[in-house]
Amino acid sequence: MAQHDFTNGSIVKQLFLFSTPIMLANLLQVSYQFIDSLWVGNLLGANPLGAITVASTVIVTVLSFIIGINHATLTILSQQRGKGNEKGLKYYLNAFVVVLSILSLVAGFIGFIFSEHILLMLDTPPDMLADANAYLRINFIGILFLLGYNFISSVLRSLGDSKTPLTFVLVAVILNTILDPVFILVFGWGIEGAAYATVFSQGISFLYGLIYTLRNKLVPFSIPTVPSMEEVWLILKLGIPSGLQMMVIHAGVLAILSVVNGFGENVVAGFGASQRIDSLITLPAMALGTAVNSMAGQNIGAGRWDRVRQLAIYGAVYNFAIMLLIAVVIFFSAEFLIGLFIQNGEAASFGSEYLRIIAFFYPFIGLNFILNGIVRGSGAMYQVLILNLISFWLLRYPLTYLFSDMFGSNGIALGMGVSFIISSFFAFGYFKFGKWKQRKLFANN
Repeated sequence: MAQHDFTNGSIVKQLFLFSTPIMLANLLQVSYQFIDSLWVGNLLGANPLGAITVASTVIVTVLSFIIGINHATLTILSQQRGKGNEKGLKYYLNAFVVVLSILSLVAGFIGFIFSEHILLMLDTPPDMLADANAYLRINFIGILFLLGYNFISSVLRSLGDSKTPLTFVLVAVILNTILDPVFILVFGWGIEGAAYATVFSQGISFLYGLIYTLRNKLVPFSIPTVPSMEEVWLILKLGIPSGLQMMVIHAGVLAILSVVNGFGENVVAGFGASQRIDSLITLPAMALGTAVNSMAGQNIGAGRWDRVRQLAIYGAVYNFAIMLLIAVVIFFSAEFLIGLFIQNGEAASFGSEYLRIIAFFYPFIGLNFILNGIVRGSGAMYQVLILNLISFWLLRYPLTYLFSDMFGSNGIALGMGVSFIISSFFAFGYFKFGKWKQRKLFANN
């Protein structure tokens, strides 16, 4: 088995070996969406691509809450692993399976029934409504597959295995890349073909992950039984604020877009291109945040607070090293990178300038991921939710609005960058002086 005990051994080596496959998996997830858009845009045109963009926004928003609950698996299961409580690990794993299965089925049913109403509430353009509705309904049918393979990946990571989940994502990406043109063009299914390709790819990936995990006995899965109220309550107590964190982030991004929209179509286009690059830049920091969440959880469960402190130090240093390196590359290649997405002079100019300004602020948003990941490992989900509320609604949105008013369109990047720095001080302040170390998740602690 590729599982690891993080309560002993070199933290530096473990952090590098554990986080690297997570970074690659995140990169594949981004490429999954990129390939989908690439095929639809080239084979079906701008309108279907716009329809997928609208539908995907709905899917991400709905799933963010449930996936947030899924994130609680890292904390609960990693602490049980750190405590060496195999019985507790099995019971909570069963509870997660039951709770997430019910939530995904309910979300899929409601989404399928009300998809058109949701799209109308979002003022979806009439000429895109039919395509967006078809794509959205098919994706809601397959929501269990998407959550399923993500859940199995989270379980394995909580036990110290980040390599096996990489193969699940790779299977989904390869299948989707092949099936998209086949279903869209060869079978003539149009935008519905793109949706079926996505659902089928995720379904095969989920089944492959489930069979592989069971056959190799990587985790103590069993036939689901009714979990105890204590187990369900703890999952919801950690999962609900974790889910709300995801929704706060998505709502914050929409708020920033409202500021950007005020500068006209060229700035909007340039910002959109820069955000595609931004989604790649932040992958290492996000992966490190996931890695330290699991590693901290195991050490907290084992009472190894000395290793938790070391993890924070090494994680912060690793983050600054890799994010500064990325910042240098971004600074000198901004025009080339933006040019991959847009050629419009004014839009490309804004996008390039945005990247150059914000590049050296990225290490600070990475520090937020590291510190919040460790705090999340203790189960302090409400506290991390508050930190995210501060980061997005008391800092990022107001500062972006203020700086853009003072410095024009360049103030967008400057305001966001300054908010990264200030929010990292809040994260450090709570990490240093907060009461997260006193959290007791289990009655027998």
